[in-house]
Amino acid sequence: MTATDERPAGQARPSGVDEVHILWISEGMSCDGDTVSVTAASQPAIEDVITGVIPGLPTVHLHNKVLSPTLGGEEFLAPFRAAARGELEPFVLVIEGSIPNENINGEGYWTSFGNDPDTGQPLTINWWIDRLAPRAWAVIAIGTCAAYGGIHAMAGNPTGSMGLLDYLGRDFTSAGNLPIVNVPGCPVQPDDFMETLTWLLYHAAGTAPPPPLDDQHRPQWIFGRTVHEGCDRAGYYEQGDFAKDYNSPKCQVKIGCWGPVVNCNVPKRGWMGGVGGCPNVGGICIACTMPGFPDKFMPFMDMPPGASLSSLAVKPYGSVIRRLRGITNATVNREPRWRHNRDLLTTGYDPSYRPKGRV
Repeated sequence: MTATDERPAGQARPSGVDEVHILWISEGMSCDGDTVSVTAASQPAIEDVITGVIPGLPTVHLHNKVLSPTLGGEEFLAPFRAAARGELEPFVLVIEGSIPNENINGEGYWTSFGNDPDTGQPLTINWWIDRLAPRAWAVIAIGTCAAYGGIHAMAGNPTGSMGLLDYLGRDFTSAGNLPIVNVPGCPVQPDDFMETLTWLLYHAAGTAPPPPLDDQHRPQWIFGRTVHEGCDRAGYYEQGDFAKDYNSPKCQVKIGCWGPVVNCNVPKRGWMGGVGGCPNVGGICIACTMPGFPDKFMPFMDMPPGASLSSLAVKPYGSVIRRLRGITNATVNREPRWRHNRDLLTTGYDPSYRPKGRV
């Protein structure tokens, strides 16, 4: 599927804006977990972005049903309706939750956001995306559900759910000439999203280039490495030393961790204030940031298919390395033999030594 409305004349808005609206819709197949997660961000905090504490950012107006509790009903919907009519710009469209296929809804609908003022009938999230996405300066999919479909798009679901990338198409570009920006996670790591949003806002202000994205439209600097590469337990893998239960501090590959093949920075960044993150606190990585989640990583808690072979291959190497390092460790844990309190100097000091050219 693709958005049905053509982009208005004028297309790409020029950079250098001083005011931006963020229209955040979580009426996809969603639990609002990404919105809740973002309230824990500190690098930067969402309130710092909204209140103008951060130098160089445009003035930001946030429209989110959870984070704008003083507004409701038509008062809350007003900026969304204005944007759909082309009367509000520039704005960043944030979509939370997977997109259901409304072509297979029978006589009903899967999910809605507000009602049509003329007919009183519910307006689907698809209706809003079709009208808002082409006009948006940037479009962000927050969380794995919005990015790739996630839980609601798993095999056997009756809604035909998909990610925003599937719905709008990989070739979609916003009015700001930007592709869809995916910040996956179930839920999203709060600072990952806020850092990405801040980069986009600096780009809107004309003081930063577009954020670099990988081939899955994720921020490259955040998702360019695997869980394993940032994990405190990775050294145990190299030594072929694997955990047998969840109480162990060793590598968890054999008890179901997908970290070696999953793009995510949580072990390095932590969850809140640098603390937490799945493997850091004894949890296995279940690959929640990946496009194939959850289907390609189930059943959870079972050893990943490639782990058996890779752990078998590393076992003899790791066993030898572990023993050799143990010998070296024991050696360097002893002080040199010349450090003693006896009457004899044994450091190797030679009092007769004189540098050349000295008398």
